[in-house]
Amino acid sequence: MQRRMWAPKIDFAQLRRDLGLVPDFSDAAEAQARSVTDRYRDQRVDRNDLELVTIDPPGSMDLDQALRVVPLTDEPGGGFLVHYAIADVAALVEPDSPIDEASRTRGQTVYFPDGNVPLHPRALSEELGSLLPDQVRPAVLWTVEVDGGGDCRSVQVCRATVRSRARLDYAGVMADLRADRLHPAVSALPDFGRTRLEWSLDRGAVQLDLPDQEIVPHAPGRAWTLRLAPRTPADQWNAQVSLLIGMCAGRIQREAGVGLLRTLPPASAEAIGDLRDAAHHLRIPWPPEMTPGEFLASLTPEAPTTLALMSVGSRLMRGAGHLALDAESAARSDAQVEHAGVGGVYAHVTAPLRRLADRYATEVCLAVTEGREVPDWVRAQLPALPAVMRGSDSVASAAERRSIDLTEAVVLSDQVGRRFEAVVMRDGNGKRSPEIFIAEPAIVAPCADAPEAGNRCTVEVVEADPAIPHVAFRAVANAAGANVTGTNPTVANPTGSAGTS
Repeated sequence: MQRRMWAPKIDFAQLRRDLGLVPDFSDAAEAQARSVTDRYRDQRVDRNDLELVTIDPPGSMDLDQALRVVPLTDEPGGGFLVHYAIADVAALVEPDSPIDEASRTRGQTVYFPDGNVPLHPRALSEELGSLLPDQVRPAVLWTVEVDGGGDCRSVQVCRATVRSRARLDYAGVMADLRADRLHPAVSALPDFGRTRLEWSLDRGAVQLDLPDQEIVPHAPGRAWTLRLAPRTPADQWNAQVSLLIGMCAGRIQREAGVGLLRTLPPASAEAIGDLRDAAHHLRIPWPPEMTPGEFLASLTPEAPTTLALMSVGSRLMRGAGHLALDAESAARSDAQVEHAGVGGVYAHVTAPLRRLADRYATEVCLAVTEGREVPDWVRAQLPALPAVMRGSDSVASAAERRSIDLTEAVVLSDQVGRRFEAVVMRDGNGKRSPEIFIAEPAIVAPCADAPEAGNRCTVEVVEADPAIPHVAFRAVANAAGANVTGTNPTVANPTGSAGTS
């Protein structure tokens, strides 16, 4: 789970150059993207009758998924009918074509606060291949029935043509829910999302809902600050649809013994211990019967400490990767091929405009469910895909970390010497620095000379250099009277504001 940050007033071009990311494509790839045609048009069913909508952040143009979630009122125990249309990128990209070669080099779209470096030319990813409203598009359509307890009852996959009816965003869905005017296509989305979240938490799943962050003009006399906005419940409900489809895709490939899985080992005892320690130091109760996933799901979204605990919770997700199924890997136990974060076997298939792996895993699912051989062009690439995705994951993580560093440095560049009250969340040792938390605005950052974990202290910004970029804090005194108790704590911050990390 990546942190979403918007900082359109900062130029991140140098970071892109440092990471070797080139936004432009070859002339051949661009020309191909402007003229793509559906090479599977004769294999499609017409499902333009389905009332589908997309739900994405405002301004998004690379729309991979359109959905419809309605109640199954005539089924015993109720349940849900889910239609999930996913952009059919394989239909638009010929194997070994200029676009295909470029995408296999890039691996995934890499995001920065001022835009992205796309996996495919924008003429494909944001126009001809995107599930924009009122446009007939080629898609891979998943039809899934889920019972009232959250279990998957049946799955169908086919190539189809679809037409999205509306482009929604998360805040708009929440506003419609409060006004009792939800779009008919998502009438059952809230109930479905809550049901599947409970189902997944019962299986030990962990869902990280890191708040969004946006750089905005500061009060007079200072340049910038960062505003924190919790993810809405609609984000979480929409994610549950994607997770459902990913688990269906994982199971299809696992049973066939061919494909590409997304894997994650169980969280280490050290990572769980770090999260428990952080909760203790921030005085957030963690009942002993709660799993880590249940604890994180129970946090108050708007509390400043939620960013801190979600950031620590991200350590539970270390070790994620992709696994190409072959005779050897197919013989492994379920525990060895599962994704511990979702509580089962899982595959990436729902974002093919933004992730290379999804195109190939989707083709495996289509072939298996149709009872035909997996195409040679898919089998030829499966062994190499884990390394490609591992490399692109590394670049995406570096882009996220460096973007946060630069944004913090810009926000704090006029605040060197300012002091803030903080809580020490983690002790330092030979391998890591002490880590502090400032509640308002929310900051999680290393800090020199900090006292033992659990102590409150005053910290000072000693360096904020956007040219590096780098921010440094130093503890200058123990703090008195700071309040970090309860589910919506505040840490006294009398001297000014800072960025968030």
